[in-house]
Amino acid sequence: MTLERSINNDTINTNKSLSVQISLTGLSFLATSSDNREVLFFSEEKFDNTTTPEEILTVIDSVINSNEGLQHSFNQVTLLYATNLYTLVPVSLFDEKKASEYLKFNSKILANDFISHDTLKNHDLVVVYVPYININNYFFEKYGSFQYYHTNSILIRTIMNAEKFSNEAKVYLHVQTESFDCLIVKEGKLILCNTYSYRTPEDFIYYLLFCMEQLKLNPESTEVVLSGDIKKKSEIYTIVYKYVRHVSFTSEKFSKLSFSENTEPHQHFVLKNSL
Repeated sequence: MTLERSINNDTINTNKSLSVQISLTGLSFLATSSDNREVLFFSEEKFDNTTTPEEILTVIDSVINSNEGLQHSFNQVTLLYATNLYTLVPVSLFDEKKASEYLKFNSKILANDFISHDTLKNHDLVVVYVPYININNYFFEKYGSFQYYHTNSILIRTIMNAEKFSNEAKVYLHVQTESFDCLIVKEGKLILCNTYSYRTPEDFIYYLLFCMEQLKLNPESTEVVLSGDIKKKSEIYTIVYKYVRHVSFTSEKFSKLSFSENTEPHQHFVLKNSL
């Protein structure tokens, strides 16, 4: 396990927000002033191996208890679950009583899994997913009221709002450790949203080109936009650039919030756009 931490401001401010992104491969904490203009605290944990919700909770408790800036009250607390246990359902077809049935089509769920959903009315979509109930309970006991979403709910809302007047097809890839989210929009509509696991750059480009081929998108003319845990000098970027002519990163138009001089606008995309 490796820890990277930078604290921009130790000021205790009762009027502030906390967002926590949670996955089986890592954690990120972001505390900001309520106007979302100033970063008060940022911490990132990356796990060497895939963990369990129980192990993640142990790390969360350790980070919170070892950082004074996280032990005060927040006027807004948001949890973001980055898991592959999710599916999308049109609002018109969604029935909360059948939530587990939707997930069974493409995910392995347990009988005691707690199932939740995010409704994106403006985009006629419901994101059905499995949050970690032990972590929800911990944050309720620690901070009182809080809200939680699947990370793809944030991605869909943010990207669709940016592309609602666009006619051209565009591929958005949100890169994480060992997985990436692929969202493809065309004529202001979401035509694909899926998450793919990868081990090598070759795995990554295979899934990307497969998606583009299935939707008859030409790598010579279709723009691919990258965000998340990826840098221009990385092997992933190099292989994408080799096969796709138009490659870019998400810009500051999505969020002007900057963590440090070492952080680029496309990094921590979901955290910044959850505020």
